[in-house]
Amino acid sequence: MKKVLVATEKPFAPAAVAQIKEVLDKANYELVLLEKYTDNSEFLKAVEDVDALIVRSDKVTKEVVDAAKNLKIVVRAGAGYDNLDLEACTAKNVVAMNTPGQNSNAVAELALGMMVMIARGNYNGKAGTELRGKKLGIHAYGNVGYYVAEIAKGFGMEIYAFDPFVDNEEIKKANITPVDSAEELYSTCQYVSLHIPSNEKTKQSIGFDLLNKMPKNATLVNTARKEVIHEDELLKVFAEREDFSYVSDIAPDCKNEIADKFEGRFFFTPKKMGAQTAEANINAGGAAANQIIDFIENGNTTFKVN
Repeated sequence: MKKVLVATEKPFAPAAVAQIKEVLDKANYELVLLEKYTDNSEFLKAVEDVDALIVRSDKVTKEVVDAAKNLKIVVRAGAGYDNLDLEACTAKNVVAMNTPGQNSNAVAELALGMMVMIARGNYNGKAGTELRGKKLGIHAYGNVGYYVAEIAKGFGMEIYAFDPFVDNEEIKKANITPVDSAEELYSTCQYVSLHIPSNEKTKQSIGFDLLNKMPKNATLVNTARKEVIHEDELLKVFAEREDFSYVSDIAPDCKNEIADKFEGRFFFTPKKMGAQTAEANINAGGAAANQIIDFIENGNTTFKVN
């Protein structure tokens, strides 16, 4: 019987675990659960004899991959996969996957919720502004960007998108205006919703030159990764533009300085919460289990990232 380890320092919702178990039981696979572990040695011990691994934000390092003698596949239940050591996985012939699209609506709803919050002055009792009629830029038109745009249309926003990997005609079909560069997107839109991945090309790529191009009363919405922001230059924009606001699904390292100097112009979730809904948990967990079975039984590598 094949063994699948679900290793989650921050566990899935019980309904998601039940969904994973149901999928695995039907395939006659054994579920092994490691939840709320406090030491990495527990992870290393648990992974020793399993065939497959499902994680959330848990780090699958070279040490973990080396300890997993029978491991064939690891699936990150979510879109981002920067917590997986892809080089180590490849070296050990371990397939690494993510579950794109399963958390997208949850992240998109949070992005719009944070936009409303900052437009209303963090609900401070004073008059705010409305989203209707405002220009929203989608920086990276993937699964999350698609849902952000769809929800924003309901608010009556004017939607633009930039993604060098998506054909402009596809963007136009969604009644969204494509632009040809990040510079054009930022100079056009009062709100920009950021969805780029964190990699060597994108880390610290969002800085003063882009942000300073934004129109008056600009807001950057980040539900991607904090590493894509150049924080020193972010502080410079805050200091030079009293009309600039920043909301993020994870606090930057410079959060204390922002809180001390720029009250009312920011909001940060206490931890990364984009995928923290019951529905997203169930969707991502079930998808991860199905992808493992499809790979082991049929060799399907559709969502392989290494």
